Amino acid sequence: MQLEATPSTLTVLELPMHDPRVRPLLDELAVEYDTRYGDLFGRGAAAEELNRYPAEEFEAPGGALLIIQVNDESVAGGAYRRYDAETAEFKRIWTHSAHRRRGLARRVLEELERLAAERGYRSVYLTTGPRQPEAKYLYLNTGYTAQFDLAADPETIGPLAFTKDLAVLAGDPA
Repeated sequence: MQLEATPSTLTVLELPMHDPRVRPLLDELAVEYDTRYGDLFGRGAAAEELNRYPAEEFEAPGGALLIIQVNDESVAGGAYRRYDAETAEFKRIWTHSAHRRRGLARRVLEELERLAAERGYRSVYLTTGPRQPEAKYLYLNTGYTAQFDLAADPETIGPLAFTKDLAVLAGDPA
């Protein structure tokens, strides 16, 4: 069953990593990572990656974890942690497989950017995997600058890094 998400049915929540409403997204993200990268890193490596950072790094004031719910179902989410004094590192941006192609990942990005700018970050750094072309194009289409050769085979690059200036969101002159 596909739910239609309208702005009035979407709820954006900032939650701690241990909140049960976060778990469904992280569980499916682990399956997706294992499916795409299991032959490179081994089955089960996704769970290790998802637990690489302490949950506290994704809590205010330096971090945040947001989820989007539609009719009380968690359908998308993302987080950030402090990368350096002026830069937020976005992590785990994800849309549940049953809810893709509806602009939810873009909405997650917008909400994370807004919150990071409000909390004083001036830029964003993020990486995505070479086997996630939809993420690569999402970032390119939302104003992120690739920190790699776009003409190169992504498999030869490893993690694909992107940056974005948040100064305009923070109200600084362009």
